[in-house]
Order: sequence, then C-alpha cells, then structure tokens
Amino acid sequence: MTTKPATIVYPETDGMPLPDGAYQAPLYYKVNSELDVHFKDDPHTIVNGNTFIYYIEGDPRRVVAPDCFVIFDVSDEALESIKRYNTHLLWEIGKAPDFVLEIGSKSTADDDLGRKRDLYAEMGVREYWRYDATGGEFYGEALVGEYLVDGEYRSLEMHLGHDGSPWGRSEVLGLDIWWSDEKIRFWDPESERWLLSHEEEQAGRLEAEARVAELESELRKLRGE
Repeated sequence: MTTKPATIVYPETDGMPLPDGAYQAPLYYKVNSELDVHFKDDPHTIVNGNTFIYYIEGDPRRVVAPDCFVIFDVSDEALESIKRYNTHLLWEIGKAPDFVLEIGSKSTADDDLGRKRDLYAEMGVREYWRYDATGGEFYGEALVGEYLVDGEYRSLEMHLGHDGSPWGRSEVLGLDIWWSDEKIRFWDPESERWLLSHEEEQAGRLEAEARVAELESELRKLRGE
C-alpha cells in the first residue's frame, strides 16, 4: 500500500504578537503605507510587511518576516499565488524581495544585524536598509542602506542634510530615504515631493475638494446665482 505524502502547510502566522509591537507598530505602518501609496498604480509591484516569506520549498521552518519589503516585476501567476496562500513562497514567486527595510527595536536589533542580514544576502535581496528611530541606540546608526555585490552587502553612500539629518538614495526604489526627528521619510526626486500615507493622501484630497467647493460657491455668489 502506497502512503500518500503529507501535505506541507505554510502558516500565515505563528500566532505570536509582534516583538516590541507597541513601539514598532506606528513606525511599521508609516513605512508600508507611504510605499504602498507610491506604488499603488503598478499592479506588478508588491509592497508588504510582517508577512511570512518562505524561502526553501518543503521546509516551513525556513521563514522570515521583514518589517517592510518591495518586490518588482511580479508575474500574474505569482500574484495569484500570493492571493491564494496569503504568504510569499519564493519558489512560486520566482524571486526574492528587491528591497527590505527593518525597524530597530530592543528585541530584534541583534537579529537584524546578524542572522537576517546574512539571510537576505543569501536570498538575493538587492538592497537592505535599517532604520533606527532612536538615532542609533539599537543599530549604532540612525539609518543605513546596503546593496548586494557578489553575494555580499556593501554600504550605500549616506549624506547629511542641512540640519544634520542622514539620508541616502535607494536606487532600487528610485527614492531618497531620510531619517529626521526620529521619523523616516521618503522623498521622490522625480515629482519633488515627500511620500504621503493613505491617511495623509486622503486628508489632502478632502481639503482640495473642500477648497474647490468653496471657490465654486464664491463664484456663484459673484454671478448672483
């Protein structure tokens, strides 16, 4: 009698809360929300975070969950896989994230600087960034970006703004990434504007609509309508 191979399950979550969740949650949401808005018109670009990425087929223990990651040029078949499993199975997606960002915290910093950094290089993540809201308590640096060369990470050139804020250019995203007043900001050099979160974009749209309605009302009054 032939025994049917057991079905391998790749869980969507481990059921555990985020490490340092109360501290990381608002920082995590800001990063992912702004990048999600920026790339929303490209259906083949995935922006996600705190989602399991399984990187070796057949072994559900080989999993990592970056705070933020971006994958470009995702095929239609891979998009269907993501919808079906609500996880990222690299052997079905066909590629590693192009960009990963980790947010420093007391319980995760050592892992971000060690095991995860080595893993992302092995997976082929093209850029790996680390953001420390404290200015360096967790990572030793407020902001650092690295790019992959021959399987190893090299530091991206960082600059200082007029107020001393560090920033660097992400060639992968086509954006400048800034650390300013404990916050991370994304600057789009093409449109010459800061990226906005979903809430900020909606608030700006509502404000613009209200202003248009006000101008239309004033115009009707001038016409005597």
